[in-house]
This record gives sequence, C-alpha cells and structure tokens, in this order.
Amino acid sequence: MDKLHMHRMAFAVLATTLAAGCSSTPPAPKPAEPAASQSTASHAQANLAAASGSLVSGRVELMPMGDGVHLTGTIGGLQPNSVHGIHVHEKGDCSAADASSAGGHFNPTGSAHGRAGSATHHAGDMDNVVAGADGTVAVNIHLAGVTLGGGAANDIADRALVVHGNADDYTSQPAGNSGPRVACGVIKITP
Repeated sequence: MDKLHMHRMAFAVLATTLAAGCSSTPPAPKPAEPAASQSTASHAQANLAAASGSLVSGRVELMPMGDGVHLTGTIGGLQPNSVHGIHVHEKGDCSAADASSAGGHFNPTGSAHGRAGSATHHAGDMDNVVAGADGTVAVNIHLAGVTLGGGAANDIADRALVVHGNADDYTSQPAGNSGPRVACGVIKITP
C-alpha cells in the first residue's frame, strides 16, 4: 500500500469520526433511574379537641411501624366504661363545631366500611376503644396499610383523627353507625 492510499484511508476514518460527532442524531437516552421510595416521617401527633358539645380531648402520637402506623396516647372526658369508634378521616380540618369538616372515613381505595383487619374496610377504620372507670382511654392501636408522610395515596399525615360518641358496629355503611364526632385532631408531622 502506498503512502497516498494510507493517507486517504486515515482521512476517511477521521472524516467519519468527525461527522458522527457533528451528527444531528441525539444521543441515546440514559436508562431511567428507579424512582426514589416515598419518604416517611418518623413521628406525628394529633391533639384532639372536643367536638359536638362534648368534653372529650386528648393527645395521640403516631409513628411508622412495620406495615403501617402505630398510635399511642390518652383520650379523656368520656363516659366511664364506654365504647367508642375511632377513625382517620379524609380531611385535616376540625374547624366545624361537630367536626363534620373532617369529611368521611379515609378511604383511598373506595372500599366498604368494615372492621380493621377484615378483607373489606376503609384505610382509616380501627377497632373501637374502651374507656376505663375514670373515662379515659389508653390508646395503643396499630393501623396497618397506611403511611405517615411522603404523599402516597395511603398517607394519613394532615388528615383528621376522630373519636365518635358510640361504638362502631363494623357493618353499617358508610361509617359503622358510631354516632356524633366527640373529638377531632389533625395528624401533624413533628420534627
């Protein structure tokens, strides 16, 4: 091969390389990175204030745990040895005197009302709480299937925790016939 032929080949390779670099073809897209998992808060609280002319109030702490959120705290001002429905409601608004501003039970999947842990129930459904002889409840509830913070469809942050005047019968639709809302508090993430 003579020098002229080698120069022509080198020039052709160089021209091809430069043309590829100046091509109007956009570069291949980078593979999509996996979406970051929804972050969750480490702690929240709901300060329950009286509603519907009751004297019920309390404070409930909420923490992510296992497959859901664990609630602990104290609710007072109830009738001695009484049973009460307690639910997460869809709106974080307790401004109405009867707490109706909190909306219905938190139900992002559109399920029928039922007992927590059963095949069909609202995400905000929990088992009834029982007041002791002094009219107080020591809350210790695990609410499965929900998150706390992060904005997922099942996130209960900035929603309302509501205590009802009667027991939830776990069957009546849409809310278990648990009577008036006697206390309400917004679930707020705390630092």
